[in-house]
Amino acid sequence: MKQPPNLTGRPVADGDLSQFVGCYGHLFEHSPWVVERAYAYAPFADAAALHGALLRVLDDASEAERLALVRAHPKLADKAAIAEGLTADSAAEQASAGLDRLSASEFEAFHALNTAYAERFGFPFIICVKLHHKAEILADMRERLTQAPQTELVRALTEIGLISRMRLADIDVGPMA
Repeated sequence: MKQPPNLTGRPVADGDLSQFVGCYGHLFEHSPWVVERAYAYAPFADAAALHGALLRVLDDASEAERLALVRAHPKLADKAAIAEGLTADSAAEQASAGLDRLSASEFEAFHALNTAYAERFGFPFIICVKLHHKAEILADMRERLTQAPQTELVRALTEIGLISRMRLADIDVGPMA
């Protein structure tokens, strides 16, 4: 497993709420509300402080909001999700782990595990794919199917935190105003 980046010292843009959301709204899959709420904690000394505020928003969110955030994520290596259109971030992340180049047997394994996982937990399997290879992801899917639902929801939110951290590390923010 690769290590997530250190965010200390990364640039953080200033600006009004619409500029802020325009810059960071993609950090959480189809859920710009997280970034909108984090704006209340501005200004941010650096990207680590911004990320801390984003995670604080998730901690303060209702159970229904957290579940909606988790459900906003696509299934991994899923042809229907790909056909419907993954976000640019999700498509690049899945490609980085080789999930866009699966053999027929690998695709079948992902499909079966995605189905079993969604049936068991009511939301898609979430992992920070940029930190893993496809074999690691498949092994993790199998292992996590044995977890309790609340444990798995907490794990999904932890992975979303890692995903947002990786996405934030990829941003080169210039002046916003």
